[in-house]
Amino acid sequence: MPGNGAAVPIGSTQGVWSIPVVGVLLTLAVVVVLARVGGRLLGVRLGWGRALAAGWVGLILGIITVWAVNGRHPHGPRNLQWLPVLFAALIATMLIAVLMELLSRPGRFAAMEDRLRNSPVPHPWRALRQRLAHTRRYITISRIAARHGLSAYLTGRRAAQPDTQPLARNIRQALEEAGGMFVKLGQVLSTRADLLPPDVIAELSRLQDQVPPASPGPVEAMLTEELGAPAAEYFTSFDPQPIAAASIAQVHRAQLATGEQVVVKVQRPGVRALVEGDLDILLRLASTLHARASWAREFGVLDMADGFAVALREELDFRIEARNIAAVAAGGPGQIQIPAVHSASRRVLVLERLDGVNVRDADGRLAGRDRLALARGLLTTMLRQVMIEGTFHADPHPGNVLVLRDGRLALIDFGSVGRLDPLQQAALRRLLLAVARRNATELHDALLDLAQVRRPADDDLLEHTLAQFIAQHLGPGVLPDASMFNALFRLLVNFGLVFPPVIGGVFRAMMTLEGTLDMLSPGFDLIAETRNLASSWLGQMLTPTSLREAATDEALGLLPVLRRLPRRLDRITTSLEHGSLSTRIRVLADESDRRFLSALAGRAILAFVGATLGIMSVMLIGTRSGPAFFPGTSLLHLLGYIGLFFSTVLILRVVIATSRDGI
Repeated sequence: MPGNGAAVPIGSTQGVWSIPVVGVLLTLAVVVVLARVGGRLLGVRLGWGRALAAGWVGLILGIITVWAVNGRHPHGPRNLQWLPVLFAALIATMLIAVLMELLSRPGRFAAMEDRLRNSPVPHPWRALRQRLAHTRRYITISRIAARHGLSAYLTGRRAAQPDTQPLARNIRQALEEAGGMFVKLGQVLSTRADLLPPDVIAELSRLQDQVPPASPGPVEAMLTEELGAPAAEYFTSFDPQPIAAASIAQVHRAQLATGEQVVVKVQRPGVRALVEGDLDILLRLASTLHARASWAREFGVLDMADGFAVALREELDFRIEARNIAAVAAGGPGQIQIPAVHSASRRVLVLERLDGVNVRDADGRLAGRDRLALARGLLTTMLRQVMIEGTFHADPHPGNVLVLRDGRLALIDFGSVGRLDPLQQAALRRLLLAVARRNATELHDALLDLAQVRRPADDDLLEHTLAQFIAQHLGPGVLPDASMFNALFRLLVNFGLVFPPVIGGVFRAMMTLEGTLDMLSPGFDLIAETRNLASSWLGQMLTPTSLREAATDEALGLLPVLRRLPRRLDRITTSLEHGSLSTRIRVLADESDRRFLSALAGRAILAFVGATLGIMSVMLIGTRSGPAFFPGTSLLHLLGYIGLFFSTVLILRVVIATSRDGI
């Protein structure tokens, strides 16, 4: 038996397994560190597969390089100086990472250069705390996505199949389980019938934002902080039990010291941190999809996520909602009541309490009323907000429309409001008149003014298709409904046209309004009534006074041009007389031309790099000197063979890409 100083037997587990396992783990750790440090220095985020490959190859090349330069030693690599090895391995790892990026995404380095140039000053500790705060939620969301079979779609490894019903159901169930802002995201997406298939829209429309009310203690503390005094001093009475609760805020009844009855909208305590965490995850997922999945770029996933984040952050500031109410109310007195704002802070909004019940529960109050007139008044108000005022209530569902005790209607909850610029309003007015007159040409022109062109479309074919659409949905004897908007959206998507979010919000509001109007006045014909309103507005536009005002506006717009016209004609004739007339053409003004030339230049550079690498590799192979790697082959020969291989790969990639795209 060996004593304490005896060597470990050959069959001992400790002697055979312990040292190799430790060595393997240490080597793996070095490989990971090399890959991560190299990626950070390059500004490139490597996936785990590429990181391990680049780090492992870099470590091997570093050892070989230092060993070959210093000469072989009798005791092998034990006598290597590991600091030079690590340095050489890091350089080799970076070179391998660059080569991987060139092989996977040619042209990536222009974006990387911009990102490095515009990157802010780093705050490592703050970033670490934020990352740790979001990690648990991110892992939870990832597990939910995996449980519902969505991981492949979120990582871009699989093409989306949004027209399948199982996928739509899985998306809805995953959003419900994730909760928080993801439910609200699903509700917003359910309004994008211009982008998503009917199956997905139907499933997402079933999402409900139902959350339990917050505890009275934190709500009381928030009121004291926002109002500058305890709620008991600010309000004569305050009901701690909310009358409505949602994911961002809840609403309480209260009475001011002046005796006025009010409702108090209070932001849920701690909701801002939760929203920012969920938005961080959402934007990261959208950015990953945009980079990896072609279907995500086609549907504009990143733009939708950015728009959703902006709108949600606005909802966290109740002062914006107060301004929305003021903007809508500034349109002048109408048939619809708007609540007055008593006070507004970032997290507390105090509004006039309207004595009414929502349309769903208003059958008793509507008894004996002219329900058709009320529905027409609501439609007129909404269309006026969209077409004339430019600021409109974007969510007129039955719960946001009240029937007051005196029989009038009122709109509440202005957290979701759309804002249109004058050009969009003019295009919408032309669209409305085109529908009223069943004119396919005018409808075609108005839609092109409203939509964003994702890819060039055949204008003649689009106009012909729109004429068929009008015949199917707006012809004599046809009873159109708001579902025709879905058909219109799908038609436009097939032609590469997508509405910006605010225009999608207009159509979403109109489809939501149809359900409210039908509940208010069963059988209400939204399209026919809209057509009548458009006809009356057209008649008002054709009165002598309106025509005179329109002519005056056009003349005022043309006046500066007319004043400059004689001087410009004089310059042109003078240039013609002297033979110096020239024209200046802006080349590459079209985005598709710039993309074409950018791709062509990128492939030319890649081909040049491959050819240069091939020539250098052939020169290395032809050398007769250099440190010997093994008998008959020097290290330079080995590097030449490796370079020749990568040169061939680069050139073949250019050939394949050119043959695929026809460039």
